[in-house]
Amino acid sequence: QVQVVESGGGLVQPGGSLSLSCAAAGSRFRPYAMGWYRPGPGEQRELVAVSISGGRKDYADSVRGRFTISRDNSKNMVSLQMNNLKPEDTTVYYCKIVQAGEVYWGQGTQVTVSS
Repeated sequence: QVQVVESGGGLVQPGGSLSLSCAAAGSRFRPYAMGWYRPGPGEQRELVAVSISGGRKDYADSVRGRFTISRDNSKNMVSLQMNNLKPEDTTVYYCKIVQAGEVYWGQGTQVTVSS
């Protein structure tokens, strides 16, 4: 059983930076994908950024150039560096881990961008 351990987030002014981290605790294997998602229109969560085994990374258009995802395979951990944050980035961010065909979600961490 994989536990998703999230950290980071908080309150920052527009134009500021925050970092999020997510670890796959209890994982015996390297996850196929680790990434961050946030609520989108309707019920679904939309992609923010994801790191896929083999080195591929994907970003939402709205964050490309501002956010950077990095992965430490030795620790089964992924980090999201968020720069030039905007008020519209305010929401709960969820870490998603895909391993051996199973999907695991974290409980979410709040990011608030406000002056």
